[in-house]
Amino acid sequence: MVLGDVVLDRDVHGIVTRIAPDAPVPVLDTLCTVERPGGAGLAALLCAAPGIDVTLIAPLARDEAGRRLEELLAPHVTVVPLEPGGPTRTKTRLRAAGQSLLRLDEGGPGSPPVASVGIVEKVLGTADVVLVPDYGAGLTRHPQIRRLLARAARRLPVIWDPHPRGGAPVPGCLLVTPNLAEAIQRGEAGETDPVSLADALRTRWRVRAVCVTDGANGAYLGQAGSEVLYLPAPAAQGDPCGAGDRFAASVAVAVSRGRVLSEAVGAAVGEASAWVAAGGAASFRPPTRLAPAGRVLAIDPVTTPVPDPPIHADHVVLHEGVARGWPAVEQHVARVRAAGGRIVATGGCFDLLHVGHISCLQAARRAGDTLVVLLNSDASVRRLKGPQRPVVPQDERAQMLAAIECVDAVVIFDEDDPVRALGRLRPDIWAKGGDYGGMVMPEAALVRSWGGRVLLLPYVRGRSTTALLERAGPG
Repeated sequence: MVLGDVVLDRDVHGIVTRIAPDAPVPVLDTLCTVERPGGAGLAALLCAAPGIDVTLIAPLARDEAGRRLEELLAPHVTVVPLEPGGPTRTKTRLRAAGQSLLRLDEGGPGSPPVASVGIVEKVLGTADVVLVPDYGAGLTRHPQIRRLLARAARRLPVIWDPHPRGGAPVPGCLLVTPNLAEAIQRGEAGETDPVSLADALRTRWRVRAVCVTDGANGAYLGQAGSEVLYLPAPAAQGDPCGAGDRFAASVAVAVSRGRVLSEAVGAAVGEASAWVAAGGAASFRPPTRLAPAGRVLAIDPVTTPVPDPPIHADHVVLHEGVARGWPAVEQHVARVRAAGGRIVATGGCFDLLHVGHISCLQAARRAGDTLVVLLNSDASVRRLKGPQRPVVPQDERAQMLAAIECVDAVVIFDEDDPVRALGRLRPDIWAKGGDYGGMVMPEAALVRSWGGRVLLLPYVRGRSTTALLERAGPG
């Protein structure tokens, strides 16, 4: 359950080629207008992951902006509107050449909403995890809603993303996620150290944990009975808009899937960095709802003289409805693109699957709408790793990868690098593990040549196939 204030974000994109004759201001010739949910609406969409049912409770007026927000949200989350104290909030940005010229804010309740407390209590009774992304419009100051949330925090994980103008987190929250500026504002006068702030605010708010986020510097997690845990952020350059929502939503999803808090926060740091690198809120699109079509397996050995090799009888059928060969992969990718989706590809040997692999695959899938894994063939692995590798044959590695929920397609290639396969696939994002940071990837320039992005994913230290083999020993 997500409880908070929603905003209709509008980006008016255009070009500026002249100054107005009647005032010293640029004239924006409009090219297009993009509308998307903001505030708690964005946080709810970011929680809408496979296997996660999201209910959003938010003040929504019966006006044009409110109806538009419901249209944008309803395909992805269940919307429970509350009666607001004013018109629906909107934020309109006039943009040219990637820069904002002006932001116009309209609407928003002038006082706390008249909440339908009964429905809030009912939804809380069915929730497994509660996320409160506060946007300072009054909802988190409503006394009846605060009582319900405080009661829920005694039995449910409640994650609270605070706002300088919002109410204080209710006691008992599992986690509160202020950024450093918010933590400084709420902390003792003159205190700016995120380590001290994480511990002090946890005690002041009487919550179980506080995580102070500090942008590119990472995050500081303070929990009762433990020293503050520092979680550095992978290097990322891009638009940070919405990174706080991405962080809090990632924690909520991870907690709902049973991960301990420190693991959930660590994963969220990596996903927030990937979010920034991918372009932030302006480039986000909700998960594309596609009709089930089965996953895709393509076998593409370099020795085959034709571009679409035949399927041999000894190739494993991964599951019912599987499609094989490059045409099937290209049809799948074209279908996702036609629905406005973003194609993510990643690659590697994936010999002896381990938690580091799974973490990278999950993070890669969250960066777009479908994930294609480019898998080194047995011959390719032998050339790269030596004659004793791979331990697991290519067909079995492909079968295991395709069985993972976040993987939508697997392509086996026989070269030493995935350049040829990438040139045919042309993904929007090429994602690699954070252990590649600072290394030259021969495929990076190719991906950028068609406007694609290269992303580094969170790296789970100490988890590798080599380390597993060393622990197993010669026997």
